[in-house]
Amino acid sequence: MKKALIVTRVSGFVPQFEMNNVKILQELGFEVHYAANFDTIVYGTDNSRLEGTGVVCHHIAFCRSPFSPSVRCSYRELKQLLLAETFDLIHCHMPMTGVVARMAAQSVRRITKREVPVLYTAHGFHFFGGAPLKNWIYYAPERWLARYTDRLITINEEDYRRALSFPVRGKAEKIPGVGIEPDDVFENQERRQIERWNKRAELGVSDQEYLLISVGELNKNKNHIAALMALKECQDSSLRYVLCGEGTQESVLKEYVEKNGLAAQVIFAGYRSDINRLLDAADLFVFPSLREGLSIALMEAMRAGLPVIAKKIRGNVDLIEDGKGGVLLEKGTVSEYAGAIRALRENRSLARSMGEWNQERIQEFTTDKTDVKMRRIYDSVIREDR
Repeated sequence: MKKALIVTRVSGFVPQFEMNNVKILQELGFEVHYAANFDTIVYGTDNSRLEGTGVVCHHIAFCRSPFSPSVRCSYRELKQLLLAETFDLIHCHMPMTGVVARMAAQSVRRITKREVPVLYTAHGFHFFGGAPLKNWIYYAPERWLARYTDRLITINEEDYRRALSFPVRGKAEKIPGVGIEPDDVFENQERRQIERWNKRAELGVSDQEYLLISVGELNKNKNHIAALMALKECQDSSLRYVLCGEGTQESVLKEYVEKNGLAAQVIFAGYRSDINRLLDAADLFVFPSLREGLSIALMEAMRAGLPVIAKKIRGNVDLIEDGKGGVLLEKGTVSEYAGAIRALRENRSLARSMGEWNQERIQEFTTDKTDVKMRRIYDSVIREDR
């Protein structure tokens, strides 16, 4: 049986975002293997979601920092795996594993003389228009590694245009993200409204209160502190805010909430498996992230029919049209967020029309459309390999 290897730094990435690709590869006759650091679990609390999927797992001690001495160790471990197994296709994700996997694959290619196709999905280059200067240190390595990449897959227009200028060994492609499942959870609006009331009651949020929600890892890039500061600036006790996610900034955010008297308004919900229900309970999605590729969290909010407040950055502009699906902020200052929150709360009809626009728009990013493109990409790579 043919073998395909998926490579990511953290173990939760495949069950969270890539199971459709796993199924496509399996349908194409591949035994799917997965190399990741199974001690680093970001999405979920354990590795149980891979049980019963047929995926063969390999632990590699990948790290996040390009300056860590562990990078060389993970390179050697992955190279040994590639030499021990006869893979027919390699698909890597995430910045550091994208580097390590392509370098290891190229080294093994020279040793074995086997031209195994290598795909890399860039879920948002670190370098982009308006990015800090330090982010551009990744530009040269990405451009150089393109020559070892048979398909450089991007998920937004800005990255795609940049990838077209790279010396890709194969070709650059663009897909509509990892895709989002169509909204078939609720059969009718009556049931949806009941679920909304139930979830709000569970959260302790009344019908008179206005519920904001954010979803994302609690790290500096997601910039949740801006939403909390905007909540403070609004000076409105009837505003409630649900923050879903876990991460390194959790203690910092909780300390800010306590020090600024926001404890009665903010709910730290942690990692949730019921995001769809929480989104249905909310009135407004606040997305203060500083850098995105093409956010699944934002897509889910659009599918739920929520108006969006977000920064005008790459990825967000691929999904949201300012004034139609929400408010895209030029600078993303705290005052801008606070002003947009007040404006959408006061203009419910505008907020409703934005939510309806988002539900229509998100149909262009559903899994059926992504799957068609990914199957075509895999098919083309396989044909070329033959």
